[in-house]
Amino acid sequence: MKPTNAKLFSLIGAIALCSTASCTQSQPATSAGSEAVDFLIQLVRVNTSNPPGNETQAAQYIKSVLDKEGISSEIFESAPGRGNIVARLKGSGKARPLMLMAHLDVVGVEREKWTVDPFAGVIKDGYLYGRGASDDKGMVAANLAAFLQLHREKVPLDRDIIFLAEAGEEGTPKYGIEYMIENHWDKIDCEYVLNEGGSIHIKDGAVNYVSIATTEKVPRGIIVTARGTSGHGSIPRPDNPVVHISEAVAKLGNWQTPMRLNGTTRVYFQKLAQIADPELKSLLQNLNAPETQTALQQKYWMEYSKLRTSIVPTIIKGGFRTNVIPGDAEATLDIRALPDENIPALMEQMKKLVNDPAIDIKRTSGNDRPASPPSRLDTDLYRAMEATAKKMFPNAITMPDMLTGATDSAQLRAKGVQAYGISTPKTDDDAHRVHGNDERTSVDGLNTFTRYLHDVVIAVAGQKQ
Repeated sequence: MKPTNAKLFSLIGAIALCSTASCTQSQPATSAGSEAVDFLIQLVRVNTSNPPGNETQAAQYIKSVLDKEGISSEIFESAPGRGNIVARLKGSGKARPLMLMAHLDVVGVEREKWTVDPFAGVIKDGYLYGRGASDDKGMVAANLAAFLQLHREKVPLDRDIIFLAEAGEEGTPKYGIEYMIENHWDKIDCEYVLNEGGSIHIKDGAVNYVSIATTEKVPRGIIVTARGTSGHGSIPRPDNPVVHISEAVAKLGNWQTPMRLNGTTRVYFQKLAQIADPELKSLLQNLNAPETQTALQQKYWMEYSKLRTSIVPTIIKGGFRTNVIPGDAEATLDIRALPDENIPALMEQMKKLVNDPAIDIKRTSGNDRPASPPSRLDTDLYRAMEATAKKMFPNAITMPDMLTGATDSAQLRAKGVQAYGISTPKTDDDAHRVHGNDERTSVDGLNTFTRYLHDVVIAVAGQKQ
């Protein structure tokens, strides 16, 4: 059959990417790859900015796609408009299910700072632009395309394959993963999850590493309050809350918390040293040296954060008039804790560091994601992801990673699920656009990522001869 324009474009794109990725065997992208691009365009055009979310409209679009293929699906609304959609391909039951998971909601936009309409799904210079193109509708689209391909191929499976597109990941997980765990666990109960979070990293036109997220830092909010005596601004007071809050924030913000490795980060840094630039490689070879930590803090911020619990002041408030000393002042700290961090003990250390009776340090209430052990590196799924990456990108290394951000994998790991994060191929420029202006994903990369997901699923869930 003569290929359609879409299939021809997909074929050319896959060959181009495979060349830049140093593939030894160029393989045409499947029709699922070009389908993923079409799905992503339609998903981007549904504005699911959270708040308010409006994920049900996107879920209904996915349901219409599944209906046409004869695949039954269900939409579960946690609140009006906050829909989560689940579908399943049945396996033999020999092994427990694998879930392909991604979220439908996106963060908001500053429209005036975009060069394209963020909700139009514009393709330009080989990239599909739009809010959610990378986080996380690109993965929704790839999951859906791979899921449909498996269905059409009638691949014999030892595991059920669950498709989940969920609401509320961007700060309101009570509408999505937490709602599904609490109310519909039977629909998503699984052994393994493939979710957002890792990286297929492109440098100088080639994939140089594939990172698989096996754990993540734990977000914890803390409020620091200074209290004193209000009065006239012309009369200096030693208990001025603005002065006390400033000194406390400076101490906490500059504190170099202890370095600590875990099973994931130990392997991560060992493998990163194999591909790092000479300066970073030298630092990683002397990781315990105080001067190394200072150098990482000054230049390699991501690596520095992966080594410790981070304390970052993000909001500071105090006063209302230039000539009035306020009675109190307040600062908000964004704590990103290592998974095994003892938060009460950390707070005691913070109080001792500040050493000021005018300062109060308390936890904020909110949607805390649970801490849990990292997903293992010896599972069938991790090995399948590693082997598939080696086949597709033979000159790249695969390594586990600990995210400094947070995903809904945290809630699943707390339930005992082995969850792994991965994402569409990205350059550093692409990664910096996530949650930013002109967010985009490579069309060729999306095609390749769809094939990657498809092959990983077959490797871990296909019936063994």
